[in-house]
Amino acid sequence: MKTPVVELSDCILCEVCRSVCPSVFHLNDSGFIQVIPMERYPEDEVAEAIKNCPSNCIQWEDV
Repeated sequence: MKTPVVELSDCILCEVCRSVCPSVFHLNDSGFIQVIPMERYPEDEVAEAIKNCPSNCIQWEDV
């Protein structure tokens, strides 16, 4: 299974991922983007978030 991962040190908190894929990306109480745990991620929506991320900080990781 693939899961999206956000490299927080590269994230500029633009929140594009949240607007493109709100079911997967969330702004946590600490003010960082967090991936919501899911059994299966919507690949097309996550791919759109990856494509539109200006800091290229989102990647797929095999679990």
